[in-house]
Amino acid sequence: MAEERKGFLLRLPPPLFEELRRWAEQEMRSINGQIEWLLRDAVVRRTGSDPSAPRPKKPAQD
Repeated sequence: MAEERKGFLLRLPPPLFEELRRWAEQEMRSINGQIEWLLRDAVVRRTGSDPSAPRPKKPAQD
């Protein structure tokens, strides 16, 4: 099954958008991919875990 994603509108000042666009181009990512990478990196740094990583399944109880 494909990964479900939540879409939303993000408004950015043009200079910030251009900087993100250039950075994404250097990293060979789309702007959307770059923003997602930045947000995931910030969450991992803050919480110590990746929210998009698969969670371990609970063992079945008899």
